[in-house]
Amino acid sequence: MAIIRPFKGLRPPKNIAKTVACLPYDVMNSQEAKEMATGKPESLLHITRAEICFDTNVDSHSDEVYNRAVANFKDFQNKGYLQQDDQLRYYIYAQTMNGKTQYGIVGAAACADYDNGIIKKHELTRPDKEEDRKVLTRYLNANIEPVFFTYRAVPEIDAIVTDIVKNNTPEYDFTAEDGFGHHFWVIEDTETNKKLELLFESKVPFTYVADGHHRTAAAAGIGAERTNANSNHTGEESYNYFMAVHFPDDQLQIIDYNRVVKDLNGLTASSFLEKVKMDFDITEESKSIIKSSKLHDFSMYLDGKWYALTAKPNTYDDNDPIASLDVSVLSKSILEPILNIKDLRTDTRIEFVGGIRGLGELSKRVDSGEMAVAFALFPVSMKQLMHIADTGNIMPPKVTWFEPKLRSGLVIHKLD
Repeated sequence: MAIIRPFKGLRPPKNIAKTVACLPYDVMNSQEAKEMATGKPESLLHITRAEICFDTNVDSHSDEVYNRAVANFKDFQNKGYLQQDDQLRYYIYAQTMNGKTQYGIVGAAACADYDNGIIKKHELTRPDKEEDRKVLTRYLNANIEPVFFTYRAVPEIDAIVTDIVKNNTPEYDFTAEDGFGHHFWVIEDTETNKKLELLFESKVPFTYVADGHHRTAAAAGIGAERTNANSNHTGEESYNYFMAVHFPDDQLQIIDYNRVVKDLNGLTASSFLEKVKMDFDITEESKSIIKSSKLHDFSMYLDGKWYALTAKPNTYDDNDPIASLDVSVLSKSILEPILNIKDLRTDTRIEFVGGIRGLGELSKRVDSGEMAVAFALFPVSMKQLMHIADTGNIMPPKVTWFEPKLRSGLVIHKLD
């Protein structure tokens, strides 16, 4: 069963929480981070993207950047931008997008659960990206940003969260510049904290990485390093745990993750279309956007027109967790045989566009001449994601997109 503990969070005072909070490090480049932090000395970007404190030619992975992050982290605590809670607590972090709110519990997940398969994953990680997050964690001695987990909903946990939200004013409550709402409660009651811990241990057999595979792997790796280096290791040290926000699965929705391709592999638009028809029925053609409405239906934008494509039955296997995915169908039937794109991780001719940008972004990039064709996919379901993780399978790259992104800086987990 899952081990998820309360912890003594390091948090901003209420009056500057909105300014401290920032988007996660990996959804922006250095220039964007610098612009976001301009005029905001309390922004956590001064720690998570400390290269913004230097000239633009600095190496963001250099020792001087990491050392500046450490200095800024200490400075934030000295100035009171971040203050240490004195009791072990869980926290509730809720997000609102398009009128819908999802409620997660912030707790310290066990590194051992990652190693023994209690924390399930559905993506491969890259060693270089893992190491980057490990380095920052080593320097800061803290999990500076949370990871995004899910679990199969437990009514007793839902009831506790509902009661707290209904009867208590949130500690933080603000709308970010992107229009998404962020709400945060501190669970003060000792008995409630204990009850939550026991419910996780008795009712939650597995948790699932929704977003943040590299941060999760890095945290588990740091835990192993600290364990091996401590001859007096007990298993109760803070470094045995890392910070995660745990959302019940029935509150989450995965957004589509779409593809754009730079060229047609030497084909004309008409000859490409004829090859596509071998494995897909074209059910609609329009100058207006066509959005797929169910599994195995695709939208394609080519040469100024949208096409609704329905995959023929021979292209997928709904009894296979991976072969049933529409990203697999697209790769097997179009990307590999027609466009000669065989490795989504390394091929520079393909790019990926999160559905949060809208399908208009796809046609815009094709109409500009930057791309030749775009494909919009029906989003993967939570049921599919969890089934793939449960069966030990790994999704192809760039399949899931979650919104809103967790804001960093509302709470931090220190490792000492």
